[in-house]
Amino acid sequence: MIKAVIFDMDGVIINSEPMHQKAYRMMFEKFNLNVSEQLYTSFTGMATLPICEKLCEVFALDHSPQVLVDSKRYFFKQLFENGEELKLIDGVLELIQHYHQLKITLILASSASMANINLTFQKFNLDPYFKAKISGAELKASKPHPEIFEKAVTLSGVSKEACFVIEDATNGIIAAKAAGLFCVAFDGGHSQHQNYTQADRVVTDFKSLQLENLKQLFEN
Repeated sequence: MIKAVIFDMDGVIINSEPMHQKAYRMMFEKFNLNVSEQLYTSFTGMATLPICEKLCEVFALDHSPQVLVDSKRYFFKQLFENGEELKLIDGVLELIQHYHQLKITLILASSASMANINLTFQKFNLDPYFKAKISGAELKASKPHPEIFEKAVTLSGVSKEACFVIEDATNGIIAAKAAGLFCVAFDGGHSQHQNYTQADRVVTDFKSLQLENLKQLFEN
């Protein structure tokens, strides 16, 4: 029986990828970085610091990774505060409310900074539904390392067998499986060029994850 669900945020709860991409592109331009689409795609699901560490390595930068992190977060905050369009993904609020009504514990496990998580949760009033929020930016290792999901299970208070993860990115799926969790990939078309072959199931809408459909989903 499912007692807890662990949500990713970007690409699952909100479609923030266009804003993140714009903020990264602004940071790339500031530091004169010619980042290929292939390299950028490989970053999906990772926290900002390890991305910037990789950029410093690839481009042999004199700047510290934290300088790049601060720049990207500044641009993202400016976009957020200046009214860039940010919406909940269709059907996700109904799914969150559905689980909440059923007393299923909800945990957020996102690579986003806690500042961005809090901005999003305040904007859409999501705090009442979630028992805990975890930012991968505050952990020792980012996705695809399993640390964030191991912590999520601990905070949920249930066994690994009684919970599952909803992810949209390859790095997040790898992390969930490395943590020994059942992982559902949400392919909503918001995260490009992701590989879902390691996910246990792939869904394209959230109705598939309502309680009456979970038994069939897990048994198939």
